[in-house]
Amino acid sequence: MFTSVNGLAVHYVVDGPEGAPWLTFVTGIANDVTMWEGQVAALAARYRVLRYDLRGQGKTAATPGPYSIDSLGQDLVGLWDALGIGRSHLVGLGLGASISLGVAISHPERLISLAPSCCRAQMVPEFAAMWHNLYKTVDAGGVEPIVEQTAQRWFTDEFKAANPAVIDAVRAMIRATSREGYLGVVSAFLGLALESRIHEIRTPTLFIGGADDKLGGPAALMQGLADKVPDARYSAVPNAAHIANIQNPQGFNDILRQFLDAN
Repeated sequence: MFTSVNGLAVHYVVDGPEGAPWLTFVTGIANDVTMWEGQVAALAARYRVLRYDLRGQGKTAATPGPYSIDSLGQDLVGLWDALGIGRSHLVGLGLGASISLGVAISHPERLISLAPSCCRAQMVPEFAAMWHNLYKTVDAGGVEPIVEQTAQRWFTDEFKAANPAVIDAVRAMIRATSREGYLGVVSAFLGLALESRIHEIRTPTLFIGGADDKLGGPAALMQGLADKVPDARYSAVPNAAHIANIQNPQGFNDILRQFLDAN
């Protein structure tokens, strides 16, 4: 389905019973709504689940960049407004988690709970260097040159060897991202600067990370974020790297479901 948000046709999917508490999933860079299928299967019996494609990702159209964390957050709040959603549990991964942190700071009244996953709140020079290189590569040649390195970076070697069909589906998801959309969201990510404000978050918060995520949301970094948000906790998904919800959906779902049910 599509609806108009800030002049943009946003693609979204809704599952679960009417009247149940809303649960919104926010994707990351070069992701689309399909990345959350393992969570919908586990949670849609008890929650009204909203998934959507970010601006320029999946089936949502791209607009000329650069984008910002704030503008992508405004897209989310605008989508909630368009669908008549007053409050929602909010789960994001990667860039989606960064967007979720921004919304929790700017629109706390719209959140029931917050679960930022496999993420950062601040761009730092050594991490930015990788993203500047990816930006230049896609700017010059589209997304195809970065498909394989991205798919390889997201999972452990053991998982990739044992699940070739999953990795093929991930490659297809990355490949479907438009050049303009990729550049737009990467520009937003490069401008990420929320760490000095996350202490303002008052929503019940659980940071979730992949125990084997060495780059996107390492355990020590995510524990550090949890320490800065009042009453927040960090929980690691075993046997999972950056896209923890795909590599170990049951482990991710068990942690998330316990948190959601408590809030």
